[in-house]
Amino acid sequence: MFGIHSLTLFVISGLLLNITPGPDSLYIATRSATQGFRAGSAAALGIGAGTMVHILAAAFGLSAILATSAAAFTIVKLIGATYLLYVGIGMLRSRRKAQTNGDATHVIPPIPAAPLWTIFRQGFWTNILNPKVALFFLAFVPQFISPDAPNKPLAFIVLGLIFNFNGMLWCHFLALTATRAAKRLRRAGGFATWMNRTIGGLFVYLGVKLALAQQR
Repeated sequence: MFGIHSLTLFVISGLLLNITPGPDSLYIATRSATQGFRAGSAAALGIGAGTMVHILAAAFGLSAILATSAAAFTIVKLIGATYLLYVGIGMLRSRRKAQTNGDATHVIPPIPAAPLWTIFRQGFWTNILNPKVALFFLAFVPQFISPDAPNKPLAFIVLGLIFNFNGMLWCHFLALTATRAAKRLRRAGGFATWMNRTIGGLFVYLGVKLALAQQR
């Protein structure tokens, strides 16, 4: 149908690719652990919206510009790397604050609570500003579309929707898992600081890695 073949292989491959750790997964896990499942879900939906932009751009050939123009690739790459470094450094600089009330000490999470719309928007830009996502769709999805497909853009969009739907299932599972894990670990002193520094360091690493990425 639509000139699509090997759909089962596509679904399995897509799921395996979705569970590979990256900036999107880190952002979902961080928001879930610090603000709960609803925040993680908002982050996941923002990332899903960004993925849809990449899918539509690839389906209609817009992402080919990133694959053929070194200047366009470099500009988007550097913007995305700057954004990841900004988020990562912000986490690394956060401090664990304590508010003492009598004999009780209440730990204030170093990541300030943000409105769900803000979390959604940040997840969207985390995904959009990664040119390697666009190149991934250009390289991966066409392998499952027949050369004689009657409508290649439509086939591309259908596969993209399947990929994104499965990705959202995984992202929400990740959000739920991170939320539950955080509740168990929050009792341990320094949990919020440890998590911020760990995730912040990974974001800085991914930002540097993206900045040094070569166009292929």
